[in-house]
Amino acid sequence: MIPARFAPILFALLLSGMMSLLATGVALLTGPDTDGGLVRLWLLGTWPLAWAVAFPAVLILSPLTRRLVGMLTT
Repeated sequence: MIPARFAPILFALLLSGMMSLLATGVALLTGPDTDGGLVRLWLLGTWPLAWAVAFPAVLILSPLTRRLVGMLTT
């Protein structure tokens, strides 16, 4: 089992992976045809790059987002 102190990093890793997979999939499915290599392009091209950007973004932006939500809610 992973120690609880790593929970925020694991959360960011999993969330960024799922969200980047979803976002790149939607972008590719709604874009122009890619000669049948869509899944290969998605899983080996656009998704890993998007995840590499999304993971540090979630780590950096999640504390700010929590503070904003705290300010906007009672």
